This record gives sequence, C-alpha cells and structure tokens, in this order.
Amino acid sequence: MNSRDNDDDGEEGGEVFLDEDDILEEIPFDEEDLPDVDDDIGSDGDAEEPDDSVHVFTGHTDEVYAVMCSPTDPAMVATGGRDDKGFLWKIGRADWGSELQGHTDSVSALAFSADGQLLSSGGLDGLIQVWDATSGNRRCVLEGPGKGIEWVRWHPRGHLVLAGSEDSTLWMWNADKNSYLNVFSGHGDTNLHVVAGHPYHTEGLTCLAITADSAVAITGSKDGVINSLMSHTDSVECIGLSSSHPWLATAGMDQKLLIWDLQRSSQRCSCDHEEGVTCLSWLGASHFVATGSVDGKIRVWDGLSGNCVKIFHGHTDVIQSLSVSADGEHLVSASLDRTARVFEISEFR
Repeated sequence: MNSRDNDDDGEEGGEVFLDEDDILEEIPFDEEDLPDVDDDIGSDGDAEEPDDSVHVFTGHTDEVYAVMCSPTDPAMVATGGRDDKGFLWKIGRADWGSELQGHTDSVSALAFSADGQLLSSGGLDGLIQVWDATSGNRRCVLEGPGKGIEWVRWHPRGHLVLAGSEDSTLWMWNADKNSYLNVFSGHGDTNLHVVAGHPYHTEGLTCLAITADSAVAITGSKDGVINSLMSHTDSVECIGLSSSHPWLATAGMDQKLLIWDLQRSSQRCSCDHEEGVTCLSWLGASHFVATGSVDGKIRVWDGLSGNCVKIFHGHTDVIQSLSVSADGEHLVSASLDRTARVFEISEFR
C-alpha cells in the first residue's frame, strides 16, 4: 500500500490510495442491495405499533361489531360482525370455535343468558337467533321487529329475551318456547338506550335514558325526581353503570369520558381522549373503567382520580365493543380491523 507524497505526509486522516498489487479480492455487488437514502432505521415512522394483546381472534372476514363474554365460562367469547356471522370461541384455544350462520345481514348485538347456557344474536336483518352456547347449535329464531336489532338482553331469571329495534320498538320472547310475549312501542327516535333494575341502584334509581341531542342522560328515581346530566358537546355513544359504586360513566364523540355521581347528580371526573370514544366497560366490581376509541386504543381510567392508568395497543382501526371475562382476568375488544383481541387486566381486579 502506497501513500501519495504531499505536504500533508504524516498527518492523520490523509488520503490513502491503492495499487493493483494491494487488491486481494474483488467482490461484486448489486445496486438493489444498497439501502435507500430515504430508509432511516431510527425514524419513528418505521416503528411498528406495539401489540399488548395475549390472544387474537381472526375468524371474521369483515368488520367486527359486537363482543360478549360468557357470564359463567371465563374462556368463552362470542363475536359478531359485518360478514353476517357470529362466532363462539375460547380465550387461549385456537383449536376451539363454532361459526354461527343464519343471519342475512350484519350481526349487531350479542348477549348470553344469565346461566350461560344460551346465546342470542341480533342482526340488522331484524332477527334474533338463539344458540346453545356449548354446542353452537341453533335453538330457535325469534321474529317480529321490522328493522335492524340495536341491542339484545336476557332477563336475569329465566330464558326471556328482550331486544330493541331501529323502528323504536322493544320486543320480548320466551326462548324456551320460541314464543312472542309482548311488544312495547311509543319510544321516540332519540331514545338510544335504557337501563333499569340495576342491582346496586334498586332503592334509588329506577330508569336511565340517553338522548341523541347530547343531553347525556336522564335518570328517574323512586322519589319522583327526574335529573338530567348535561355536559357532552357531541353525540353520546355509550353508557355504563358501576356495579360497586353509585357511578355512571358516559362517553362520546366529543372525545370525553365523564364519570357521574348519581347520588349527588354531579360530575366526578372528565377524562380526555385524542379522538371520539365509541364504547366503554367497567372492569368488574372495581373502580376502573375501560374505553375504546376511534384511534384504535383502549384506555383504562381510575374512577376515583380520573387518571388514565393504562393504554392497550394492538388494534389498527376503531374499537366497536368491549366485554370483561367472567373471572375478571381479561378484557376482550371488537374492532373494525376485523379482529377481536384479548388483553390481560388482572391488575385492575
């Protein structure tokens, strides 16, 4: 190896030149193998979003709208979506599952009976289908509503099914006898959700309704007083009553979760999100509440302080529904990204 003679001889960093005799081996390379100038390994844009889920269900072929956990089997989950199908599957069991076919439009609502034996699925086809939760076999089809089903519930005792329709009617059936019992009409189109007979509030609160004009909630009690809770500035998407505290959680497209004290008819906490809130769920009997958002993130909030104590990542699109497993160990989410994901929440029990 020879160095060119110049005035800088002896200085470190000088130019060095090779003669042909100094070359030991010639190695060819393809220009396609060279890194692009734009490839910045350390750039935030190339960083993958973390996935905090412990189980991912990918059986749906389109957006997932609804999820519900069994009240008796900690592993069993039901999901429904835009592919007109429902599924029964188990957390941690990729080899176990039942496809629930029969709806001719999106499966929009799900509910297990209190004893966990039956599952009801409501669709935008206006039908309620009842399934054996163990075998996945269809037990019966309940008809009546003229429009899509928005929600479905079971009576806490017995196999009576209630469902609300887009035509502002509420229907009741006996699932064991496959018989229609009653229909309740007269609700206005602003009435989105009604909760009554909650175990904690039986001595005070008798009913709760949400309206679409952003008057968050109206509560009625045995003393004949009607209270209105008004603090949201955009559409209210979800509500939930705590099972252990006299608290109500409401959330909406104004990017806020509000927690109310129903005994005082006052707001306890206001919890800000980056985008609109689409669903919520109290985590068992704890003072924590989880929210799902348009940004695909699930946040856990402390109802005592209003602080965000956890953010779960994994989804890549809007969260549509949340449900807690029977043992309180897992939170299951449904998303427009076509997946349902399971997150560990034992620390919040």
